[in-house]
Amino acid sequence: MFSRQFVAGMLLAGTALTSVAQEKVLNLYSARHYQTDEALYADFTKTTGIKINRIDGDDAGILARLKSEGASSPADVILLVDAARLGRAQSDGLFQPIKSTLLESRIPASLHSKEGNDGTQWFGFSTRARVIIYNKAAIKAEDVDTYESLGDPKNKGKLCTRSGAHPYNVSLFGALLEHLGAAKTEELLKGMVANQARQPVGGDTDQIKAVGSGECGVAISNSYYVARLLRSTKPEDVALMEKVGIVWPNQKTFGTHVNIAGAGVAKHAPHKAEAVKFLEYLAGDDAQRYFADGNNEWPAVKSVKTTNPALEKMGSFKSEVINVGAVGANQQKVLQMLDRVGYK
Repeated sequence: MFSRQFVAGMLLAGTALTSVAQEKVLNLYSARHYQTDEALYADFTKTTGIKINRIDGDDAGILARLKSEGASSPADVILLVDAARLGRAQSDGLFQPIKSTLLESRIPASLHSKEGNDGTQWFGFSTRARVIIYNKAAIKAEDVDTYESLGDPKNKGKLCTRSGAHPYNVSLFGALLEHLGAAKTEELLKGMVANQARQPVGGDTDQIKAVGSGECGVAISNSYYVARLLRSTKPEDVALMEKVGIVWPNQKTFGTHVNIAGAGVAKHAPHKAEAVKFLEYLAGDDAQRYFADGNNEWPAVKSVKTTNPALEKMGSFKSEVINVGAVGANQQKVLQMLDRVGYK
């Protein structure tokens, strides 16, 4: 016969094991690193009881890790920045399609992967624009009010950009491929190479500073870099933003290019139900504000409005109407063009 103490101990152990087994968790692989996201994750856990285990890294590192882990990967949700990177993950087979009436109704069709019969592979949850920055003392806004103008001979020796092969530019050029066609897009890239004031170097903020210093006359940047500088109280940043102007490109034609930060359910997700619940949570009003404001972006859900003062200062604009899934799918064609025209 077992002692009463032994039986009681076994019952307590069984209760503990059951508690551990029933604990709901979500393994998130994230390329976002913003402090405001901490409140987002904490609110999700408070609301749902699902604990988030997070792996942070840059987009390339996240994708490499997922490929090396293969079918044994513990990842449930993959959160990436930029349509080109989401498209790469999709082409590498790292997502699984899901069906969610809530997500399909809340997230515009233009901001998620092209839907197949099995469902949608990833959704965009915030948006950012790729704008043109110019030196107000040296350049007229009307001379740089389209992406095509960046390749115009009148701007020879004035253009600065980061690497042409950076995902932000690959996505922009992938969108232009949809709008202009292959021949015109490649001709534009060739013109941009001819117009460079220097070899591509640095990030978007470096391009803005180069325009402010007069090293360049014009550059392109994601809108959130501009918003960060507009919100800064540092004297050097205030002085910089007084020297540069901001253009929403192609307002008279197809509109300004818009990119996304987005997420999908990992192919081998061990907690698929929790993963879908997390994506649906990100589409909620409060989460949309947390998610977008964390990086000075706009919510993907059109009914949700931001109160970001820098974005309000930048004003409203006409955005392109194009499926970002198509933009991501164009990246290989764009990279081949960049090689042909010598865009470093």
